[in-house]
Amino acid sequence: MRAAELFEQGRSNAEIARALRVSDESVRRWKRVWEEGGTDALRRRPATGCPPKLDDAQVERVRTALEQGAQAHGFEADLWTLERVGLVVERVTGVPLSQATVWRLLTGRLGWSLRRPERRAVERDETEIARWVAHEWPRIKKGR
Repeated sequence: MRAAELFEQGRSNAEIARALRVSDESVRRWKRVWEEGGTDALRRRPATGCPPKLDDAQVERVRTALEQGAQAHGFEADLWTLERVGLVVERVTGVPLSQATVWRLLTGRLGWSLRRPERRAVERDETEIARWVAHEWPRIKKGR
């Protein structure tokens, strides 16, 4: 919209590109659109492409289901994979999704990110580790 104001003031394309920190080609494209349709033609238009497979209510139902954890949905480990999320989405909404679409749902619409589980031994004993670090390690270190 700022470009339209500058077009109306008669500024050069190079001057507008510098002022808005965009390429000369972008300014030329905007100017063609502006000359053909005026300022309204430069307004943002809705995104093109296929409409989303899930509406907002379905996405919220999926969010609620995923927040319950994987074990609540019958999986052995409480770990989400794209395949597992896809199964839950289909159970909750009845809409099958590809793994790529599941990824876009998780990262785009739900705002989740990739998390890798920490690998720790089941036998790990934090109190014994703390005791060893506090008592055994200093004794071993002194022996050097």
